[in-house]
Amino acid sequence: MTEVKFYHNAPDRLAAAAVILTKARRQGRKAVVFAPDEAEARRFDALLWTTPALSFLPHVGQHSKLASRTPIVFARQLADLPHEDLLLNLGGDLPGDFSRFAMLVEVVGRSDAERQPARRRWQFYKEQGYPVTAHDLSNLGE
Repeated sequence: MTEVKFYHNAPDRLAAAAVILTKARRQGRKAVVFAPDEAEARRFDALLWTTPALSFLPHVGQHSKLASRTPIVFARQLADLPHEDLLLNLGGDLPGDFSRFAMLVEVVGRSDAERQPARRRWQFYKEQGYPVTAHDLSNLGE
């Protein structure tokens, strides 16, 4: 069953997501970044070129010829993916077919626009019996 992790109260949602991906890569995990919003995907792509500092996290788009050999794949749709280990949801909705992944990571900022849909997703996961854990990031960046 998919393990669900919520990282909430992130001062900077994309920066927190980059740190989470960095840790996942150090553990040898492969990830799919579900980023249906193109502008946000571009911002996150740029961030991964500098996180961690003086480095980058290797990543490509889901239709790249290198997707099967690259540890982080950006996807706008959850179809035809080379990895099913970790799914990082940067979308505002429940990611379809998330249950085929070993782990689902949700990163939630401080705005009500992010928190309200995240609460609905949390409730859905709990009602369906998924193991859900919460990590409060409210002290980051202060």
